[in-house]
Amino acid sequence: MAGVSIRDVAQRAGVSVGTVSNVLNRPEVVSPDSALRVQQAIDELGYVRNEAARKLRQGVSGTVGFVVMDGQNPFYNDVVRGAGDEATQHGIAILFGDTAEDPARERMYIDLFEEHQVRGLLIAPFGEVFNRLEKLRQRGIPAVLVGRYSGQNRFSSISVDSIAGGRMAVEHLIAGGRRRIAFVGGPFELHEVTDRLAGARVAAENAVGVEIEVIPTAAMTVAEGAAAGNRILTRPARERPDAVFAANDLIALGVLQALVEDGRMRVPEEIALVGFDDIAFAAAAAVPLTSLRQPSSTIGKTALRILLEEAADPELIPRQTVFQPELVVRRSTLPR
Repeated sequence: MAGVSIRDVAQRAGVSVGTVSNVLNRPEVVSPDSALRVQQAIDELGYVRNEAARKLRQGVSGTVGFVVMDGQNPFYNDVVRGAGDEATQHGIAILFGDTAEDPARERMYIDLFEEHQVRGLLIAPFGEVFNRLEKLRQRGIPAVLVGRYSGQNRFSSISVDSIAGGRMAVEHLIAGGRRRIAFVGGPFELHEVTDRLAGARVAAENAVGVEIEVIPTAAMTVAEGAAAGNRILTRPARERPDAVFAANDLIALGVLQALVEDGRMRVPEEIALVGFDDIAFAAAAAVPLTSLRQPSSTIGKTALRILLEEAADPELIPRQTVFQPELVVRRSTLPR
């Protein structure tokens, strides 16, 4: 029956509206006889309560917002899936927004989720959003950062040690006999890009005769990686790098695509490749890609748990959770 209300249930059961409400929300205060009559009426009428409206009246939303900077990156898809798996265990849903590295869209999604009175906000930020998130918190909506540390312990965050990952990547390349290493990545407004480059430089500084050059990209995409690969191929052979450390797997796969299509520089014989994230496509590439693995699903689950804890207790001190990346070696970096 469409449009069945709580009053209809009360009338069918021969009880007050308040009794029906207690059966739905506080059954322990209702007599067994009344509870049975109400439940029979619910079953006969096909009543389904409006859970969203109920929770909003109680001041508790059944949703969490998740804003990511690049919804086309499989890494973020895996993080959101992990958060969604955890959310299901708590009976809540995730509203998803992809900013496509656009600060205006980022602000729009933050405002939209506030209007929807989400229980909290998970965000992998692109722009400087901390003042906006602070206002959200003052209105009772906590925020947890994913992949980014806020500085000064302003917000809880879940991230991977990108500096350590950058160092591990270049140390691996150096151990394989590579000396002219290109870092391909950007934009440099992204902290994970600058951190991965910083780690790469630490490894180079601790070695002898190793050079790190930077080939910037406008975005963390396959197309930008392919463009960088083609720029490498336009150089004389003696001026080309013998290894590439890419800021993420999408860029690395783009570089690989350009090299394989051209055919003049064989991977890994003439040039080695390392990516970051270890997305599923890395292992399935034409030349399986060595990468720094992030525990993407665990990141999402951990972020959601912390967000719900802060929603329940606003006085909790923000905490910074940092996972260590894992080097996954594949054919793209076999020693020469």
